Amino acid sequence: MEKTTVYLTPELRRALKEAAKVQKQPEAVLIRQALEEYLSRRENPPLRSLGLGEDRDLSAADSEDWLATEWGRD
Repeated sequence: MEKTTVYLTPELRRALKEAAKVQKQPEAVLIRQALEEYLSRRENPPLRSLGLGEDRDLSAADSEDWLATEWGRD
């Protein structure tokens, strides 16, 4: 694991401390669990590179043929 620093509001800090006490878990465990849950529900951002190299005159099949011809040379 890697160590990191998180800045919390006083209210959030008190709530975390209380939750750790009630659940008898270290604060770090609760923070990791909360982050894992949040990140698992988050949508992945759309890929921004798809279509950037799009060529209206050259199809994917033509590209593959060109690559096979050019890269297949000795």
